[in-house]
Amino acid sequence: MPDLPLTAGAVVGVLLSGGFVLAEVGRFASPQVPETLFDERREVFGYTAGLFVGIPLALAFLFYIDSMANGAIPGALLWLAILVGATEVAQWGLLRTRYWGATESSPFYALGYRAGIGGIFGLTVIAQYLSGPAVSVTGAVLVGLEALAVLGLEVAGALLSLPPSAVEGRRGGGPIPGAIFAAVGFFLLGLAPLSGIGSTEAVATAYAAALVALAGAVLVYRRLRPILAAVPAPTAGPAAPPIREGTPYGRTDRGPGSPPP
Repeated sequence: MPDLPLTAGAVVGVLLSGGFVLAEVGRFASPQVPETLFDERREVFGYTAGLFVGIPLALAFLFYIDSMANGAIPGALLWLAILVGATEVAQWGLLRTRYWGATESSPFYALGYRAGIGGIFGLTVIAQYLSGPAVSVTGAVLVGLEALAVLGLEVAGALLSLPPSAVEGRRGGGPIPGAIFAAVGFFLLGLAPLSGIGSTEAVATAYAAALVALAGAVLVYRRLRPILAAVPAPTAGPAAPPIREGTPYGRTDRGPGSPPP
């Protein structure tokens, strides 16, 4: 017999994360663009891999939430470090593979991969809430915000953890900034179980923490979104070197492939 909270969490988590990949990554697939900027099969496999990798990471997430609920701050910080560090290692490992990493389309695969992980985290949040003694409209809305926030933290962290390149003209970024960003966001989400849900003040704290985490994820993602548009089409090839000006010797240096004078 299926477990209702787990099934509901799985449905919502996959719908949120899969819908994000379909809408956001799909913007860069034909017919929206002249040529798809990534391998669609690799993208689907990357998202699926994220779902499987998200399962052990979700255990660390559960231990972190339970430690916060019990007020065990040192243990919670330890599980938070494990959660964030393991997630960064997972993305680092993905982008070191020949299948997903040896291509300029890697940002798309990292995004789909982390979206899959975020979907499992959303499943965890929803299933844990539905397994509780009582379900209310206020609690359901809060859990929905938290599911969106964990997905936002993952997809924004996916782009923030990418090392900057000269083509993008971006400074900063990399695993360390990505880990710090995720740690702050997940710590905010942990304030809800730390404060409890029994009082009006606790509910307000939980809502405020979820909204701040979600807003931060949206702002970071919007700032880094141009990374996807900077990925060249598969057949574009490297840019031709610029044509130089005339030299003092009365000739003109031209790049390879330039027409004769």
